[in-house]
Amino acid sequence: MSADQSVQIAGAYSWLRAMSGGKLTQAQVQAGDSVIALNGLDVFSAMIGYECVQSKTGQLDISTNGYEIIKEFEGFRSTAYLDTGGVWTIGFGTIKYPNGKRVAKGDTCTIEQAEQWLRNDCQWVDACLDKYVTVSLTQNQFDALASFTYNVGETAFKNSTLLAKLNKSNYVATALQFDRWVYDNGKKIKGLVNRRAQEKALFLS
Repeated sequence: MSADQSVQIAGAYSWLRAMSGGKLTQAQVQAGDSVIALNGLDVFSAMIGYECVQSKTGQLDISTNGYEIIKEFEGFRSTAYLDTGGVWTIGFGTIKYPNGKRVAKGDTCTIEQAEQWLRNDCQWVDACLDKYVTVSLTQNQFDALASFTYNVGETAFKNSTLLAKLNKSNYVATALQFDRWVYDNGKKIKGLVNRRAQEKALFLS
């Protein structure tokens, strides 16, 4: 077994443990090992609703610090709620579970589940930055952009002046663009002002 596959299996079990309320029995682990041995990791992952993460080919991945920033500004909600756009949301901003099912009214979760969902959600953020950013980044710059992109979405990011300036290696002008993204439905939001200020400071550090 390769080191990469070992990491993927550990991730699958961490996901299953979170979905099971934080614990797995030895019998459950043995049953999972049997499925993996007989049918492969992809089959096991599909059975438990876990999206198996392959090795990334991009220059960087979101760091622990990057995840902490996202968690800080998204905030943890254990019960599904309607966000400002009228979308049912849970945990740290999750709107769709790894198995493809959308969050619905009445859904609840533990913080461990929410953290697993966040990491699963952020796979598209990593992929988005790898796809659209064509210049070299430091880890802090990558984390700042990850938090920003998780918040505004892929379409807004790829069409932004921020990205255009970044891909021209104009890092100072890129940082100034964070200040523009503080509105929701035309209204300036204090939470977004604070978030952009921290993302901007991280990007410049």
